[in-house]
Amino acid sequence: MAQRTLLQRLALPIAQQAARLMFSVFFQGRCSGRQNYPSKGGALVCSNHQSNFDPMLIGLTCNRRLNYLAKKSLFRIPGIDQFLRFWDAIPVDRSGKEVAGLKESLKRLQRGEMLLVFPEGTRTRNGKVASLKSGFCTLARRAKVPIVPVGFDGPYDAWPRESLVPGLAKIHVCIGEPITVETVQSLTDEQLTAELESRLHRLFEQARHQRSNVGRLMTKHL
Repeated sequence: MAQRTLLQRLALPIAQQAARLMFSVFFQGRCSGRQNYPSKGGALVCSNHQSNFDPMLIGLTCNRRLNYLAKKSLFRIPGIDQFLRFWDAIPVDRSGKEVAGLKESLKRLQRGEMLLVFPEGTRTRNGKVASLKSGFCTLARRAKVPIVPVGFDGPYDAWPRESLVPGLAKIHVCIGEPITVETVQSLTDEQLTAELESRLHRLFEQARHQRSNVGRLMTKHL
């Protein structure tokens, strides 16, 4: 596992509890399926993408530390650079011309850590799940890790991409059963992408349904 500073190790549980309280109070944040996260070993967490909230939101649903991908250009901004590295973000070149981000992502997965990616590639323009890009297939297959699908609804209503500041909205997250290593290895990129996309659509619809039945469903706080 990665060597992290004492401050990094202490900051995660404290920040998680504070952020969970905020999301529960202000966004009525709820989560179902948390038991589907593996308790140990590497895993690729693949989620739909609705807002700038999303990396933090998914992190709140998982008791293990998550690694994230972030645009390389953000690491050139003083202050932002240190913040992203503190929370284990990996700089990636969205043009695809550099492979350093891919190599670092693979390294962390192979040493038993979890990595969050958004296969849509960018935030949704209408709140729905868009077509997925197949780049995640290479990571999962080469690292020999399961894929954990996560679907949610609400962040788009709270903070759509055209808004500069967030508002308030109910947020629900649904974590699905992992796509096993054996299944990942047996499917082509096209088949694996279609399988994940189908699961994300189902989880998104489940989360949307839960948002409309917040008072009656047995979902847990984030």
